[in-house]
Amino acid sequence: MANIKSQIKRNRQNDVRRVRNKSVRSSLKTDAKRVHAAASAGDADATATGLREATRSLDKAASRGVIHKKTAARRKSRLSRAAASSAGS
Repeated sequence: MANIKSQIKRNRQNDVRRVRNKSVRSSLKTDAKRVHAAASAGDADATATGLREATRSLDKAASRGVIHKKTAARRKSRLSRAAASSAGS
């Protein structure tokens, strides 16, 4: 445990941010699963809607620093590729 006052506060801030970031990461995974499920079911409307929401969530998370910008780009690319392959087949 820290003895320095500023470090005690810093630890409190880190805990709050960790919990907030954890919920954002969890919702990103849920959005991705929703897109994959709609793509495998062959539902084009749900896939397009889910892809749009997932892309928006990924961009928000990247801009807030929850995930890296290139990680967001990679995930968006993979999701759109999965959605496109389901629409083609």
